[in-house]
Amino acid sequence: MLRFACSQLVVERTDPLVNPGMKYTPHLHQIVGGNSFNVTMDPANDPAKLSTCTSCSFVQDKSNYWTAVMFFHHKNGSYIRVPQTGNGGPQGKLINKGGLDVYYIPSGKVTAFKKGFRMLAGTASNTDDNKVAKGNICHRCWDSPNENTFVGAQPCSGTDTVAIPADPKCKMIRQTIIFPTCWDGQNLDSPNHQSHVAYGQGSGATGGGSCPSTHPVKLPQVMYELMWNVTNFSDKSMWPTDGSRPFVYSMNLGGSAAHGDYVFGWEGDSLQKAMDNGCNLNNACPKAGLTTQSDAQYSACTKKQQAPENVDGWLQALPMGDMAIKA
Repeated sequence: MLRFACSQLVVERTDPLVNPGMKYTPHLHQIVGGNSFNVTMDPANDPAKLSTCTSCSFVQDKSNYWTAVMFFHHKNGSYIRVPQTGNGGPQGKLINKGGLDVYYIPSGKVTAFKKGFRMLAGTASNTDDNKVAKGNICHRCWDSPNENTFVGAQPCSGTDTVAIPADPKCKMIRQTIIFPTCWDGQNLDSPNHQSHVAYGQGSGATGGGSCPSTHPVKLPQVMYELMWNVTNFSDKSMWPTDGSRPFVYSMNLGGSAAHGDYVFGWEGDSLQKAMDNGCNLNNACPKAGLTTQSDAQYSACTKKQQAPENVDGWLQALPMGDMAIKA
């Protein structure tokens, strides 16, 4: 499988998948990947050709990946973004400047995504944990202060929860978003950005099980992994006393609303070759023409906000409509 780091390209209120053409969308996102990311992301345009750099470690991957942002809610009513850290684990440490880690996990012969392909996992408005498959979207309380000390078993198993953990013993919260692995073979997108794909049998980071007849084409399993460092917020005296959550995503909702967006942008057939040739982890792979860049190089690929507002530091309220105002 491929497993590699992507640093933050930009943090802003845009979402060209759900709200194309709109600036100051309903909630804040963190975006990684190719620097041709823009408000509209016209499917006719190829990010692989338009991007001059990528914030991901594979040079050939100009795709864009984005998620909501996690905030800490102080009992005085103010909010601050939870910092992020690189991810350790059995496969080794990845270095991120914000952002997330991306996995492409094949299960047998898979068909790589086509130019113009995009999809969405999760529902940003969902408030019911029971409507989320824990095997696909989950959170883990990481009670080690070091992300290199692996906690638990495979993603979305064991004591992992749909809800964002609210426990002072958590030093970090690992978020996992697993995308569908079955495609209808025809549509590169759909009106809800979900119905052209489907989850196969089974769940978790297994590469996906057998596909339904409606979606017979097996895709690589895309998985996002994010490490939110909540160490500085473990003092419960800072937490809200009115029963509201200490940790929320930028929609002011909990883990049930966690979601991830994906726009394909690998150069040529490099991803197909990577899957066919067993390219592994974040290593250069000559058989597929994959080359890597240093963390200093990919972290230097950034973009100015297209919806400018200062989202750093303590904020009076979540940026959801009105411009962000400092606390």
